[in-house]
Amino acid sequence: MGQDMATRKSTKRKPQPNGRSTRAKKKNGRPTKFKPEYLEQAYKLCLLGATDEEMADFFGVRVTTIDNWKKKRKKFLGAVKRGKIDADANVAESLYKRACGYEHPEDKIFCTDGNVTTVATTKHYPPDTAAAFIWLKNRAGWTDKRDVNLSGEVILKPPKIA
Repeated sequence: MGQDMATRKSTKRKPQPNGRSTRAKKKNGRPTKFKPEYLEQAYKLCLLGATDEEMADFFGVRVTTIDNWKKKRKKFLGAVKRGKIDADANVAESLYKRACGYEHPEDKIFCTDGNVTTVATTKHYPPDTAAAFIWLKNRAGWTDKRDVNLSGEVILKPPKIA
């Protein structure tokens, strides 16, 4: 207490030119439940086809929290988008293979007279027309629906009697 008022420095922070103090403001509200490991988990959940509701259930939060994380955390949004894009690409690739037909290696096992023999073969799957229709509708804008112009005019002709 031996200091006089002129030599003692003020503990008050001086305001900056923009009028704000240099002191960090205390954030209000509850601390976030977000953890860094959620990035990889969100990616994998989306890769498995999880919706935002299912992710919220997995992380123990509400859907609005998932939305907030996507808005405030660019890495989280990126992980979710990457997972959904990769999942869609996997489905598109599988649908394309199914529509065009495909082959894959397969081992056949035969047992004759107690001897087990394994033979490497190639399994062939023929093209699937239903998958081709889905592919064409979604990717090429193709439709099997016919547009019929109706004029609204009804012409009734009685049948001819012979």
